[in-house]
Amino acid sequence: MACIIEAHADHYKELLTSEQGKPHREATFEIMGAAHWFREISYLRLPETVHEDTPERRVVTQHVPLGVTAAIVPWNFPVLLAAWKIAPALLVGNTILVKPSPWTPLTTLRLIADLQRVLPPGVLSAINGDEELGPLITSHSRIKKIAFTGSIETGKLIMQNASHDLKRITLELGGNDPMIILPSVNPEAIAPNVFWGAFTNNGQFCIAAKRIYIHNSIYEPVRDALVAYAHTVVVGDGAQESTQIGPVQNIQLFNKLRDLFEDTKARKYKLALGGDFPPTNTDQACGLFVPITIVDNPPEDSRVVQEEQFGPIVPLLRWQEEADVVRRANATGYGLGASVWGSDLTQATRIASQIESGNVWVNEIHKFGPTIPGGGHKQSGIGVENGVAGLKEWTNYQTISINRA
Repeated sequence: MACIIEAHADHYKELLTSEQGKPHREATFEIMGAAHWFREISYLRLPETVHEDTPERRVVTQHVPLGVTAAIVPWNFPVLLAAWKIAPALLVGNTILVKPSPWTPLTTLRLIADLQRVLPPGVLSAINGDEELGPLITSHSRIKKIAFTGSIETGKLIMQNASHDLKRITLELGGNDPMIILPSVNPEAIAPNVFWGAFTNNGQFCIAAKRIYIHNSIYEPVRDALVAYAHTVVVGDGAQESTQIGPVQNIQLFNKLRDLFEDTKARKYKLALGGDFPPTNTDQACGLFVPITIVDNPPEDSRVVQEEQFGPIVPLLRWQEEADVVRRANATGYGLGASVWGSDLTQATRIASQIESGNVWVNEIHKFGPTIPGGGHKQSGIGVENGVAGLKEWTNYQTISINRA
């Protein structure tokens, strides 16, 4: 299956850029990442656990398939996040029905059509539709598990529907991820990491850095280095090879970002980068472009700090005391990801261990792997994806006790 994805990578790239908006280089990264996921997950195993093996008795726990499962895939990474769900489901013996996002159905449907060629009929299926289709899937009695990536609001509705027959669920939901920058960093060296930590995929990323806490002693140098780096980034048509950031994907998100921007402007928060937001009647045929916007130390209770932006708008915030920045980082209903940056690894690790998030990186960000489990704390999710722990999410435990007497 990995080989099929690699063989069709160029076609997927063009399709993904045209419907999602991400530049070719990011589309290629996503597609090759999906191939990598299929290949590497195939090496994982769920061995039996033998609890007792004596002449009198044998007790063993094994993992058995759930049966018919379903995946609801988001629009921001429609290929990679489909792979995250399809690969483990099939590896442990389930069948799976995939619902693509109505915003980006084409690449996911093409991927599934290609994979179906090497699978028995009915093992991997897809069904396309709008938001009315989701509840029909999540409440269907024959479907035993739902894996979903998307918003907290939709995740709660899925839990409601799944509760009628106690379906298994894995939910990877929203985030408001803090990035904490220690005084021991080099501002110029860290600027690219800070920028792409926040603006990868144009900020349309559940685990993008959405609140950047910078120590008071280096606030201005880091801010200025970040702004200087941002000016070097090429924004434009994703089909142009030089483009690094494309448009936002859909008009609903565009309007949400416009509302957030207007709130920021109305409250007279200072902007380190950014200007006027495009008018509402932006020509969608040319792409929904939102200016990269960096808000300079807004109040902690401002919307741009408290809400998940999910676009190219990020606040920079000052901090002085370690206990205070940990408290502020954790003062949210989200708990998906976080990162801590500094050459003082003792301090960085100490802070990282106190962050209430499922994925915390030190001096790196967005580092995932097929063998590394990850999930959300608080309202950012239930269950885990990837690794052996992720495989187990697609199975039932079964313990068999044999009396040999």
